[in-house]
Amino acid sequence: MTSSRIARETAATASKIMREKADLRRLLLAARSAIATDARRQYDTAIGAHMLAWWRTHPVRILGIFWPMRGEPDLRDVYAELAAQGVQLALPLVVEPDAPLQFAAWAPGDALVPDALGVSIPAGRAILLHPEALLVPCVGFNSARMRLGYGGGYYDRTLAVAPRPYAIGIAYANTLASFDTAAHDVALDWIITEQCQIGD
Repeated sequence: MTSSRIARETAATASKIMREKADLRRLLLAARSAIATDARRQYDTAIGAHMLAWWRTHPVRILGIFWPMRGEPDLRDVYAELAAQGVQLALPLVVEPDAPLQFAAWAPGDALVPDALGVSIPAGRAILLHPEALLVPCVGFNSARMRLGYGGGYYDRTLAVAPRPYAIGIAYANTLASFDTAAHDVALDWIITEQCQIGD
């Protein structure tokens, strides 16, 4: 088989995976949005309890978090509890379209503003940090702890940089799915849902 044919077949395979992921992403976002309000509150409380249990056995000092958007689990009560325990929280910043994320110091009560993508980030001058662990929101995930995100690749690029922070996927259990992965996809170290914790 010639190198040009291999390249064509590799590109075709990558394109097929991207199309399948885009279709699955739409289905999973719809499933997440369909969770009833009362159930969502219960799920968020359960995810928060699992998250605190994880932290008690992995007491990191700097934790990268996310501000909930598009129906993601809302862990703001957990953030307040972690901050009260002395954990420095940090929110992600998109600095360039094809670059890894950076993380800015944040504490409950600090002002937030939307960035160009509509993501909430700390207002004012950012103090950049290097989190020891990251909470990574998942549109979906599979049994191999691979994450399906929004398609921008920001967390994949972030987790590809050494030293790599410990990565904890946060998701609802109904977004467990089967999907193929590409060479650049990076497995998460742990996944927390309202039902369980999945990790080594």
